[in-house]
Amino acid sequence: MKFVKLMVITFVIVVISSPILIKSEVAQSWIPSDLRLLCLPAMTTGGQPTKDCCNTLIGQKESLCGYITNPLYCLFFTSPAARKVLEVCNIPYPKC
Repeated sequence: MKFVKLMVITFVIVVISSPILIKSEVAQSWIPSDLRLLCLPAMTTGGQPTKDCCNTLIGQKESLCGYITNPLYCLFFTSPAARKVLEVCNIPYPKC
């Protein structure tokens, strides 16, 4: 019985953490991991974002509320450094 409970818990954790199953409000074609690769250095250190990072953010600005309110991605978008990146990319921080 303990094994079955352990397997169910493991399955739930895997399903919840799977980025494939996460649905955003808009732009299903956007893969959050792509943005993390492009913007992670700037969003974690407050450094200058790359042009590719800004272009990706600009193309997905309608989707930002979906990621800001998503527990898996909110820390990535709500930090002071992330707000600075949005500012440098001329994207107003959304009011969700």
